[in-house]
Amino acid sequence: MERAREEKLHNTQNVNVELPVTVKDLLEAGVHFGHKRRRWNPKMKPFIFTERNKIHIIDLRKTIELLQIAYAKVRDVSSKGGKILFVCTKKQGKDGVKQEAERAGVFYMVERWPGGTLTNFDNIRPRAEYMKELERMKEDGT
Repeated sequence: MERAREEKLHNTQNVNVELPVTVKDLLEAGVHFGHKRRRWNPKMKPFIFTERNKIHIIDLRKTIELLQIAYAKVRDVSSKGGKILFVCTKKQGKDGVKQEAERAGVFYMVERWPGGTLTNFDNIRPRAEYMKELERMKEDGT
């Protein structure tokens, strides 16, 4: 499965879009600092450049490659009238993500939400509807 995923990435590396950020910008912003070694996910191995002081250092060249792919995809989806959702629940990124999403006129989510909200909505929806019904019953006393 991992091999198939990497092949998919290689097939899309021909995407050549100019990004509004450079490796230098990412480095200055501290984007290269990853998690402590004890918290890492092995699926991140292809994106780890090295390790310093038990902290993983992210490969910013790969970050730029993947940002180009994401940028091209967002451009493609939005040009066809599709919906874009910016998501960031990390304290240090919330304000910037919210500001840029509002500037771009797209949806955003900067607070924590219940697990499965995006990935398992078919099962979440009935519970959300039930919650709305309970709130309505509470308001009107039924």
